[in-house]
Amino acid sequence: MSAVLDALTGPWEYDFWRRALLVALLSGLVCGVVGGHVVLRGMAFIGDAVAHAVFPGIAVAFVLGTNLVIGGAVAGVITALLIAVVAQNRRLKEDSVIGIFFAAAFGLGIVILSAAPGYGGSLESFLFGSILGISDSDVVSVAVIGAILLLATALLNSRLVAATLDREQARAVGLPVFWLDIALYVMVTLAIVISLQAVGNVLVLALLVTPAAAARLLTDRLGVMMLLAPAIGAGGSVLGLYLSYAFDLAAGGLIVLTLTGIFVLCWLFAPRHGLVTGARSRRSTAVLEAKS
Repeated sequence: MSAVLDALTGPWEYDFWRRALLVALLSGLVCGVVGGHVVLRGMAFIGDAVAHAVFPGIAVAFVLGTNLVIGGAVAGVITALLIAVVAQNRRLKEDSVIGIFFAAAFGLGIVILSAAPGYGGSLESFLFGSILGISDSDVVSVAVIGAILLLATALLNSRLVAATLDREQARAVGLPVFWLDIALYVMVTLAIVISLQAVGNVLVLALLVTPAAAARLLTDRLGVMMLLAPAIGAGGSVLGLYLSYAFDLAAGGLIVLTLTGIFVLCWLFAPRHGLVTGARSRRSTAVLEAKS
């Protein structure tokens, strides 16, 4: 028992650990909340797109020596707004517009960054995360943006769900569907930006989508799903960080693998929609029918 307590409390003596734990917790929580809407709308591709779209902003911030979170947020929001506006032309499908802009944004980031000497290490941390190297100012940025996102989600949740389930009906009752689209894109962008240092650009989509997908398997009620997704995101992120400390392995990768493991367990054993539980239910039904 004491060994378990030592393992849980031992890392707390390090400042970098406390900062990393807070960011992991906030990232998992915020991505779980925002990711619920991403999964409901079936727009996981936008998450991947925005993760690439923040690249030019981070590149500019790196070259200028300013805050990478703010630089990424500005670039991501601009790209998200462009996608929302251009996608209103229904001759073009939304995934096509997203593909065009995220490729262009990523290409611009590469061009900008290639002009700066000695960028290799920073690029690697951007791609794969550097949660154990987070500074106090980064923690403040994540906390402030995370609080704003949680407040915005609480205020807009019912309207976002209505626009997701039936866009024409939402327009008919007077909801500003276009502006709700923009709000969701911006929220996704900011959620991704604050999570980049936790898991990196390559893996951030998993933090946004996996907890919400697992929650979707566990319940048919949207309200419950919106509570389960951030709980899974935050819990999985913290567990992954502890595993990283225990085994001295990459934190970002273990966070994502932990969340994936939770998803697989839900896929197998979810009460109504799990593969194993579904098979047992069908077998029990077949036995009862045979007896009758």
